[in-house]
Amino acid sequence: MNKKSNIKIMARMIKLVRPLKIYIVLAVCAGVAGHIAAAFITVLGALGITSALGFETALSVKNIFITMGVFAVLRGILRYGEQACNHYIAFRLLAIIRDKVFRALRRLSPAKLEGKDRGNLISVITSDIELLEVFYAHTISPIAIAVLFSSIVCGIMLFYSPVLALTALVAFVFVGVVLPVITSGSSRDTGRQFRDGAGEISTFMLDSIRGVQEIMQYGYGEKRLEQLQSKSTGQAVIEKRMKQISGRNIAMTNFFVMFFDLAVLVAGSFLYQKGDIGFDGLLVSFALISSSFGPVIALSNLGSTLQSTFAAAGRVFDILDESPAIEENTTGKNVSFNGVTADNISFSYNKENILNNVNVNIDKGQIVCIVGKSGSGKSTFLKLLMRFWDADSGRIDFSGTDIKEIKTGSLRANESFMTQQTFLFNDTIKNNLKLAKPDATDEEIIAACKKASVHDFIISLKDGYDSKTGELGSSLSGGERQRLGLAMAFLHKGNLLLLDEPTSNLDSLNEAVILKALKEEKEERTVVLVTHRRSTARIADKVYRVAQGAIC
Repeated sequence: MNKKSNIKIMARMIKLVRPLKIYIVLAVCAGVAGHIAAAFITVLGALGITSALGFETALSVKNIFITMGVFAVLRGILRYGEQACNHYIAFRLLAIIRDKVFRALRRLSPAKLEGKDRGNLISVITSDIELLEVFYAHTISPIAIAVLFSSIVCGIMLFYSPVLALTALVAFVFVGVVLPVITSGSSRDTGRQFRDGAGEISTFMLDSIRGVQEIMQYGYGEKRLEQLQSKSTGQAVIEKRMKQISGRNIAMTNFFVMFFDLAVLVAGSFLYQKGDIGFDGLLVSFALISSSFGPVIALSNLGSTLQSTFAAAGRVFDILDESPAIEENTTGKNVSFNGVTADNISFSYNKENILNNVNVNIDKGQIVCIVGKSGSGKSTFLKLLMRFWDADSGRIDFSGTDIKEIKTGSLRANESFMTQQTFLFNDTIKNNLKLAKPDATDEEIIAACKKASVHDFIISLKDGYDSKTGELGSSLSGGERQRLGLAMAFLHKGNLLLLDEPTSNLDSLNEAVILKALKEEKEERTVVLVTHRRSTARIADKVYRVAQGAIC
């Protein structure tokens, strides 16, 4: 990631803060005032020493100590106010960004998310977005605070001597600007490598957890552990490099802070000997510069940290900027189902040809069955009917209208789609079923479950429809999950029922119940069945066979 990219990313991140600019102003004001209070505690201490040595000062020793106490209390209050504003900004923006990312993922799915590393996506949604807190809470206002506070310090030192003010200005610019630029350049690509590596490990761990039974069954545990250790070792090497860079940067910063403190002391001593400043000017100037590096040190230490932050932001913005394979139609026609015709449809996944010149006619009130070997394109055809993808060539007419010209919401309201794998949230059975129809009544839910031959199983559970399904439906068998998926399709009430292998995990008894329900269902809606079972295909009014991308 080059410097120009970092600047673009930073500008975009700052743009997000505009709605919360009032909190930025409050944070900066509190921060500047707080640092002034902290610095003047030291300055007042120097004045106290001056007074104790017999030099004349504007305040008595008693008043100096009282003022120091007031400044100490103010410092605590102002610091709290600054951090409260900064963290409110940060966490409010993280919530906004998470919402934007979720909307982007919804817009990209399913075409752009098919085959994506799930673990990598989880890493972006969780740790990458969380890392942006560093920028919003510890970067934006600290930059403004450092500039304003350093300007005030230089102004005070100008009162004593232009030479001391110039020395302080050079010190602040070098520590707060030059060093961060140098350190940022030394760790330019490391941050992105580290974030990408974290995403890969997250993917690997997620796959390993989901496949732990198969790993144990086939004795692949040791090999999988070796692979994890190899990835972790590579990540540790990158992290070590980042820590070394960070440690070196901190050491350089501390060295130059001490160097410029000494430079002001030497310059002040020289001016005192010449009579250009008094002893109070020498002591106050040294005390002020010694206590004024806090804001610019914070900027300097961000040099290496920001590389990881910019890398995380870059990964987040990559998702937000990615254009969907299919743009949702929000201005098209509203339709009611009255048959579907596919005319010379061809489709490819990443240049791999799946369907060739496919012609299918689905009349209203029919049960149409599509059979064929795995990987022949049966499921893909259903996804084209849902317009998850657009065909490379040919045309799909839905109720006599090109599917691309139909409002996406209207199209999918007419279709009930059951996929081969039913995804269940870690929630109650009832709430999972209500994904298909949020306002469904208990009677409608029970009727759909009876059609899917799953009602008797549900009521046998301790909590019935309020029973939890577990993570990804882990508390249920494959057949039970499949029947719940079928119940959701029934509940949705789409006039075109698209079922992908609805009986593949069922025994013959449950299959018979469901097939009977499907035959009864065709009185109200059209059914398209994808299956490899001959017993399922027997109920069809029309059968299409898929072979080598062609349907006949």
